[in-house]
Amino acid sequence: MRPPSIAAQLRPQLLASAHCHGPLARSLSSVTAAAGPSHRVRSRAAVTPLVSASFFLSNRLFERSGCLDSLVSRNRKRATSTTAARPTPAQPIDELPPHRRRLARKLADASHDSPDAALPSNASSTLTSLAAAHPDRSARRILSSLLSLSKPRLTVLVVLTAMAPYALYPMPEMLTPTMTETPSLSPLTLLFLTTGTALCSASANALNMLYEPSTDAKMSRTRNRPLVRRLVSARSAAIFAILAGAAGTGALYFGVNPTVSLLGLSNIVLYAGVYTPLKAVTALNTWIGALVGGIPPLMGWAAAAGEAATNDGSWRELLFASDGSSIGGWLLAGLLFAWQFPHFMALSWPIRDEYRAAGLRMLAWTNPARNARVALRYSLVFIPICLSLCAAGVTEWSFAATSLPVNLWLAREAVRFWRFEGHKGSARGLFWASVWHLPAVMILALLHKKGLWARAWASAFGQPADGVWVEEGEAEELQEMVSMTAARVAEKTTRAR
Repeated sequence: MRPPSIAAQLRPQLLASAHCHGPLARSLSSVTAAAGPSHRVRSRAAVTPLVSASFFLSNRLFERSGCLDSLVSRNRKRATSTTAARPTPAQPIDELPPHRRRLARKLADASHDSPDAALPSNASSTLTSLAAAHPDRSARRILSSLLSLSKPRLTVLVVLTAMAPYALYPMPEMLTPTMTETPSLSPLTLLFLTTGTALCSASANALNMLYEPSTDAKMSRTRNRPLVRRLVSARSAAIFAILAGAAGTGALYFGVNPTVSLLGLSNIVLYAGVYTPLKAVTALNTWIGALVGGIPPLMGWAAAAGEAATNDGSWRELLFASDGSSIGGWLLAGLLFAWQFPHFMALSWPIRDEYRAAGLRMLAWTNPARNARVALRYSLVFIPICLSLCAAGVTEWSFAATSLPVNLWLAREAVRFWRFEGHKGSARGLFWASVWHLPAVMILALLHKKGLWARAWASAFGQPADGVWVEEGEAEELQEMVSMTAARVAEKTTRAR
């Protein structure tokens, strides 16, 4: 018996496709119809494997048809379906291997679905995961948990904002170790300042975590903290906070001066006792938090002013000097106070829903429009603050020019944040602009400190820079300060006898 033709064998598969049309379909239908009913029955029973699709697509006898395209695409999908699907890891991103962690974060940033898409990794959370990997009661676990309680990144920022004003203080050139009890800008004083400030910050942060573990458990960025995961008990955290606060204020009192110690203690009280409880009450808590951020610059300024004090060295002389020399410290404190708003408003916007679920009242969700306006308003004050630092004699006038591009960059991102109210990547742009803005401004201020390069020139070449070393009237002022300092030292010596 004559075997069935290829067209008769393929007709059921070809006609089943919704895309089968044209001369090829009509030719196959006519060939099969001519074969008769009995031949159609035999063709259904004797179906052979499907001939390669490339044969039909390249056959010159028929007009090109799309009837096989669906079959080819269906076969390709079936072949790649097992390799294209990748299971999503169930563990947190921080616990993935490094290459998978980077890939997961890139995917989260691209999707904009993750609340942390615009935020950096949390150092406290990383330390908590590291502590959990060690055995119970091991030294590494305890140290990692205590370091996580101190919020290391925030503590480092606080310390740096205290060190910069200390270095920027315009210490008189004639104030030498032979005329005073301590050398100008003493490294020992700086050591006590940084250590005491770090301990005070660690105490405030530990008390903050101790106050709100139930709230931290409701937010993705804080649910991995040591108290939430019970890696450290509440009693141990309280002991750590008390000891750190006592050691910090003590180091500032005995190693620096009582004014700086009082400022460190007030920072602990404001942050842990006022700001933290107000987070659940009113959105004005952000202004209290900004006030806390403005105190460390005053601490650094008062520490340096205490070394140059010619009277009793009280808080009035260090913070409200009659000659106006303390205005630089207040300007730097104002700079840090204003910086908190664009930084925090942009940081809080991606996780505004989590703040709402946790019951923390932040402008990011209570009033998004005002949240953007506040960020813009405070982003515009950095230019006049930098100009005021030049006018106050803290920096050279060149600082106003070099800091202008950085300040304009922050203002531009704040305008975008205000226009889009955080959408279209504007919150992420403002956040990273604020992250880079603060160190850039501080470094530029240090590089343009008043008289820095003139003293460097004189030290290197033994002559005034450009023929100008002492400004008009400065020599008399320095001589008067020298005589007052010498009289103070003589008076103390007489009392000691």
